[in-house]
Amino acid sequence: MIDEIVVGLFLLVILPSAGIEIPLKVSLTIITLLILKDVLFVPLLWKVLDKKVEVGGEALVGREATTVENLNPEGVVKVGGEYWRAESIEGDIKAGEKVKIVGLSGLKLLVERQK
Repeated sequence: MIDEIVVGLFLLVILPSAGIEIPLKVSLTIITLLILKDVLFVPLLWKVLDKKVEVGGEALVGREATTVENLNPEGVVKVGGEYWRAESIEGDIKAGEKVKIVGLSGLKLLVERQK
């Protein structure tokens, strides 16, 4: 809303004091269009900015994986068709068990047994 205030001051105060007269209807039309821009487009922008991460390790948090080798506490898990280094936060986990990805440590997944 600050841009509307600045433009309004510019059109209604600063320009007239400099000797440049802008018709009131033109000024109000410009300010109205700026307000409509905020009302219509800002909610769409927030949806884009709040979008959940869909790539990389962050997108895997909360998903299920299968251990490919024993995690004692580190090893390899398979998520979808990808193999990732993983570390168990609950001690040793045997190969073939289902685990849940609970976080990241660099490029290593932190996992716990599926409950």
